Amino acid sequence: MALSGRLRMLADMVTPGSRLVDVGCDHGFLSIYLVQEGACPAALAMDVREGPLAAARRHVEAYRLGDYITLRLSDGLAAYRAGEAEALVCAGMGGRLMERILREGMDLARGMRELILQPQSELPQFRAFLREAGFGIVQEDAIREDGKYYFAMKARPGAGDSGQMPVGCGGEDAGTSELYDLFGEHLLKSRHPVLFAYLRQRRSYLGRLGADLEAAGSARAGGRLEEVRRELAQIEEAFCRYG
Repeated sequence: MALSGRLRMLADMVTPGSRLVDVGCDHGFLSIYLVQEGACPAALAMDVREGPLAAARRHVEAYRLGDYITLRLSDGLAAYRAGEAEALVCAGMGGRLMERILREGMDLARGMRELILQPQSELPQFRAFLREAGFGIVQEDAIREDGKYYFAMKARPGAGDSGQMPVGCGGEDAGTSELYDLFGEHLLKSRHPVLFAYLRQRRSYLGRLGADLEAAGSARAGGRLEEVRRELAQIEEAFCRYG
């Protein structure tokens, strides 16, 4: 089983020996790969839609892994039973939907050893949600694939924060906690090259947008322009962390 880059990034975050539950499994490739490679002794692949689950079933049967991979129709964690897995993977959906899934199954999520998450949108809000819910992000990674950026994180219940926040590049506290929510603490601290490329692309886009808004000169454009300028300042602070 060959995985796409974004799925391989998730697979590499799973602690070997963990039983897996893949929420929103789509075609089941991640579970098949991890079991086939011996990284997971068993997997539970769940999806809210019949179509993807049927495709996953065909793939599991084709690889003759039916004794190791269980497939289950489930809206989020609704069909999951406590103690069935140590590692949860959730990917391929927006941050708000992922937050809803975790909120509705919070007791089950807190019973996991680790959560491997790849929200497709609303990353700052999602990182803040994890922190406020008592999950600590202990690892992050990023990849650019087919022209799109994917950001993944491993979180553990009760891991807490990383301690004292460093000051900003100007010598003062420049909203580091907010910056970590925006771009990822571990990505910034490791000076991740994919995040750097994303920041460059985003800065270029916002620069053009800001020029257009300034030229428009309307009150509505003025409000949006302030938002753009604030985000550009945050991006410059993030660049400062790269030295």
